[in-house]
Amino acid sequence: QVQLVESGGGLVQAGGSLRLSCAASGRSFSSYVMGWFRQAPGKEREFVAVITWGGDRTFYLDPVKGRFTISRDNAKNTVYLQMNSLKPEDTAVYHCAASNIIATSAQQFGSWGQGTQVTVSS
Repeated sequence: QVQLVESGGGLVQAGGSLRLSCAASGRSFSSYVMGWFRQAPGKEREFVAVITWGGDRTFYLDPVKGRFTISRDNAKNTVYLQMNSLKPEDTAVYHCAASNIIATSAQQFGSWGQGTQVTVSS
C-alpha cells in the first residue's frame, strides 16, 4: 500500500490555472501507475488522467485533453496535474490514486488520497 496526500486545490476563475500535487509515501512510488480522478456533487467519480511508471505514456479524459497535463517526479515521490483553461464544469473534488496496472477504471486503483477541492467560477 502507498499513502497519498493531495494539495493545490482552490477557487479560480474560468480560464485560470491550478497545479495539483500528490505526495506518496510507503512502498516504492515508481512501482505504481498513477492516476487522477474527480467527483462532482451528485455525479460518479470519473477518470481524468493516468501516467505510467516511468512517465513515458499518459492518457486523458477527452474533455481535458490539451488543457490538463499529468506528470510525475519519481525522485520526489510526487505526481502532478497541471490544469489550464479551467472551466466551471471542471469543478470537483480531485483524487490521486495508485494502481499496479495501466487502467482508467477506478476499480483498478487500490490506493487513494483524500482529495482536494477545485472550484471554478464563471
